[in-house]
Amino acid sequence: MPNLLDGADGERMELPDYYADFEQNFWAIDDLGFWKLERQQCFKEPGYDSWEAFAKGDWEESLRILEAGRADMADYHRRIEEHGFAARRVRVVEEPITPYLQWELHALRVRDQCGGSVRIVTPDQVAEFEYDAPLPEIYTLGDAVMYEAVYDNDGVLESVRRFVDRDLIVRCQRFIQDLYEVGQPLESFFVSHVAVLPPPRQP
Repeated sequence: MPNLLDGADGERMELPDYYADFEQNFWAIDDLGFWKLERQQCFKEPGYDSWEAFAKGDWEESLRILEAGRADMADYHRRIEEHGFAARRVRVVEEPITPYLQWELHALRVRDQCGGSVRIVTPDQVAEFEYDAPLPEIYTLGDAVMYEAVYDNDGVLESVRRFVDRDLIVRCQRFIQDLYEVGQPLESFFVSHVAVLPPPRQP
């Protein structure tokens, strides 16, 4: 298949403008829903207290913070349901699982258990689409807008690209949905691949 974004560049947005734009568009999503594709295996999330604890090597504290946020996460997804749409994610997971991804899968498990469904796919399942580059980190908000996350060399979110071409958005949404439908539910993957891991060691 051609490059998923078909050469489209989108409108580059700095983070403050993006956050405001996302908030406005997210709660206006139609029944097509929210779909997110996550491909990169390592990120840094400064400012997120659970990640900060993980990055400092305090694994138990990072998990405690995730659990402490469970009620807020459930309220968030309850609000999404009340707005008449669903939020779904596809996470590509390579093995051996990186320390960051081990932490993120714990965070995603809380989200999944609170109503934000997550499916796991393997690199083999996306290899045919990555002949020239890894899949982009994209998320669609109904058919109105799509964002591509842009990260710096350290894996910190730097900016986004915003797309409003409906045909492109719908094509990318269907691509993510197709992966979701062949993906493994997070819970079963977590039990067999993540729960058995010892606490991660920071490099």
